[in-house]
Amino acid sequence: MADGDAVRQTLQHRRVTHQASSRLAKAACILDHRFARPELLEEALIHSSAKLGRRSFERLEFLGDRVLGLIVADMLLEGFPQEEEGPLAKRFAALVSRRTLALIAARLDIGALIHLSKGEEDSGGRGNPSLLADALEALLGALYLDAGLAPAEAFVRRHWSALMKAADSPPEDSKTRLQEWAQAAGHALPAYTTTGEEGPAHDPVFEVEVSVAGHPPVTGRGGSKRVAEQAAAGALLATVVKS
Repeated sequence: MADGDAVRQTLQHRRVTHQASSRLAKAACILDHRFARPELLEEALIHSSAKLGRRSFERLEFLGDRVLGLIVADMLLEGFPQEEEGPLAKRFAALVSRRTLALIAARLDIGALIHLSKGEEDSGGRGNPSLLADALEALLGALYLDAGLAPAEAFVRRHWSALMKAADSPPEDSKTRLQEWAQAAGHALPAYTTTGEEGPAHDPVFEVEVSVAGHPPVTGRGGSKRVAEQAAAGALLATVVKS
């Protein structure tokens, strides 16, 4: 190997090492935790597309989802001692939703820290809400494994408390409200059908149609089937309330 090639390889290795170290330092700062097992933090930043020869963050994401659920449920019981299970469940669903996770991840600029393949990055992966939500859960899972529940709870309270307190009443669930209306009116349960999907894979738009006997079907659109179903249910509710 020529001396020039050896120098270039050495410099490239140093750049990669420095970038990896910088990513870990920034992620640790976001989590406000010094990792005893930094390999957990590194794993939490590897997307499955990266092909680095190491395990990607799916397992930590799985764990982080459960850790987040436990902490948020505890926060809700503490914050709303007079509410029954139904309203608490609505608040919980909103606070652990992919939309909320993606919002917090974007605020923390987590997308800039994730190892992605060039193709995933070129297609907008660093701004993909689903990917951001997954990465945030993985980081929470890594934090829990490294230090236990207390640091994970401190992180969640730091970034979720304001969102929890901002909602004076439980978020409206249009699908539940439409189902309750249909049952009260003696109709069969609403039927949802996906009628279209467009846009790139990292930013799709779904179209869903909902129908209830005796009323014309109504469509809704959204970045996921669940969001589109909620939009369709809300639109049909608006129609039946006016009729």
